[in-house]
Amino acid sequence: MAKHEFGLMPRAPLAGERYDVYEPYRYHCITVDDEIIEELCRKTADIKVYWHTLDCPAKGLAYCGITLIPPETAGELLAAADGISQLAALRELLRQARRQSQFMIHFGI
Repeated sequence: MAKHEFGLMPRAPLAGERYDVYEPYRYHCITVDDEIIEELCRKTADIKVYWHTLDCPAKGLAYCGITLIPPETAGELLAAADGISQLAALRELLRQARRQSQFMIHFGI
């Protein structure tokens, strides 16, 4: 089964800096099954994020790419994940990102 991965970024990305390499181990990522992400994607299509770089603002998770999730968006993503029992680990990671004002990174399939 296909997986998506989410992790906390140790520092905020900088303008012009690209994230194009699949490195989930670098961010101590958690995995989420694709079928669960499909449900989450429907709920998060309007959430402001960045795809691969801060120079590419977008909305919703980059399903097949890399998403940079700013700390101010973590609350919206957390609300969308509420009630989906399989996303307990993701909800905790989102809470941590919000508390610590950290960016998150998402590696799509």
